Amino acid sequence: MTHQTLPKSLKARAVWISDVHLGNKDCKAEYLLQFLDAIDCETLYLVGDIIDLWSLKRHFYWPAKHNQVFRKLLKMSRTTRVIYIPGNHDMTFRDYVGEKFGEVEIHRNFVHQTIDGRQLLMMHGDELDNVIRFGRLTRFVGDYSYDLLLFLNRWSHVIRARMGYPFWSLAGYIKTRVGKAKNAIDTFELAAIQWARKHDVDGIICGHIHHPNIRFDDEIVYCNDGDWIENCTSLVETLEGRLEIIHWSDQLKSEKTFELIEWRGRKSSAVA
Repeated sequence: MTHQTLPKSLKARAVWISDVHLGNKDCKAEYLLQFLDAIDCETLYLVGDIIDLWSLKRHFYWPAKHNQVFRKLLKMSRTTRVIYIPGNHDMTFRDYVGEKFGEVEIHRNFVHQTIDGRQLLMMHGDELDNVIRFGRLTRFVGDYSYDLLLFLNRWSHVIRARMGYPFWSLAGYIKTRVGKAKNAIDTFELAAIQWARKHDVDGIICGHIHHPNIRFDDEIVYCNDGDWIENCTSLVETLEGRLEIIHWSDQLKSEKTFELIEWRGRKSSAVA
């Protein structure tokens, strides 16, 4: 694992973000604005759950920071290719696949080609819910215990910020130490890897489970860009062709760096 200080401007071939959940009071919009201001990329991928329509239906919440993120994404699309893959919390936008919202392209899924020609299939990840019978994790992240966990996470962030400490996810820390949740995450990742094999691609990129990770299974790479509720993370392909998970905090840092050229897989055709 490597740790490095990021420059004020992060140049990259591609950047992936998902599970922003604009309209949800636990969205870390201020951190995301900082990140969007810092990046300079050729393509920005929005891998679902950008707007939390579920939360907005229960209780309308749209503060200024959330609107600034929304407007920032639209502004970026004028100079950067922005591809939006709706998730389960913003599923309504799947009705507009093949169209554009301003300059933002809406796709059901998409295949990204890395600098060395590898094909990475992108989807939000809720497609795997039925495949793996995702009840164990959805029960954990969808019930009152998860709401309590996010409440504690919110106040942990407030207290740490007042003490001058960088962002740290209490929710992410606890979730990875609950046995059933850990098992469900592993099951999801393995199912995603099998999905990539089924579609004859070199890897898969998704979100959905709020657990940033990069892992290899023989020649297949699995990438999850995380979220902006619990972890404040994104996935980046650098100009040199590395995949990195960026953990964004007051002290900018990057973790888990892997070089794509070390993949042992073969090049494969894109998925239609």
